[in-house]
Amino acid sequence: MQSDITRYPDPAVEVLDPRFASIRIGNAAIERLWTGARWAEGTVWFGDLRCLIFSDIPNNRMMRWTEETGEVSVYRYPANNSNGNTRDKQGRLITCEHGARRVTRTELDGAITVLMDNFEGKRLNAPNDVVVHEDGGIWFTDPGYGILMNYEGHRAPFELPTNVYRLDPKTGKAAVVAMELEKPNGICFSPDYSKLYVVDTGSTHTEGWNKHIRVYDVVDGDHLANGEMFCDMAPGIADGIRCDVEGNLWAAAGWVGDGYDGVHIFAPDGVMIGKIHLPEMCANLCFGGEKRNRLFMAGSTSLYSLYVETQGAQIP
Repeated sequence: MQSDITRYPDPAVEVLDPRFASIRIGNAAIERLWTGARWAEGTVWFGDLRCLIFSDIPNNRMMRWTEETGEVSVYRYPANNSNGNTRDKQGRLITCEHGARRVTRTELDGAITVLMDNFEGKRLNAPNDVVVHEDGGIWFTDPGYGILMNYEGHRAPFELPTNVYRLDPKTGKAAVVAMELEKPNGICFSPDYSKLYVVDTGSTHTEGWNKHIRVYDVVDGDHLANGEMFCDMAPGIADGIRCDVEGNLWAAAGWVGDGYDGVHIFAPDGVMIGKIHLPEMCANLCFGGEKRNRLFMAGSTSLYSLYVETQGAQIP
């Protein structure tokens, strides 16, 4: 008898709260679409091209999974150890590059524009993850993992604090919007853009701060207020995060092992309502597919997907 047969409902999709029961589809199982990365990251869906772009940081490449054929090919090499990706309101790819320590935009003709590589005359650390506000503002985290070692970038000293930035692409002006996080990592907006969630993957803050996801009010579209803990991810950490249209937060999770690694889903009140268990830790995720109801998950070495009965909050 085959050992890889999936029994419905997939036991790896766990309901912890009745609010997740309507989101889990009984006859939809986790699919492993591809393996072969060293550290898969930065998933972003291109609905117009019916493909998913994602990063493979240590291999210094960006990959493309094509929905029609299921094939995976190299989208960009070398890729400056690219990490987080998103799209702006014009459909252009926005990328955080560890190796070049910058945020770039890939124009529709394929040209690459450098949006930001320094702040107040000092080099960025190593931009990590990025999201675009409805007004076009580009918000990104800069924890500096790409300069801690040569494996995911180039080892170098920090020149700036580990900040969260907002960049106005029209004026080119940038501002620090959060500076109290030790290692700001994954980032996303609530469906109505009124809140910003930021993952902190630091480890030396006082009790109640480390390994958590923080939530802020977005004020006038360009600054933050009332930052507080949304949820504690200890003993592991979150990485990439995204919201669905109901405001639930989907967090890539890892660094613990079986029973923890995968995706943790939180209701808007911060209660964990479900888990997606993966055989390896998850670094990033996004919603895609024709109806934005397919969750794509970048595991350590692999790309996974799962159909769910909700949709991603923002098209990018």
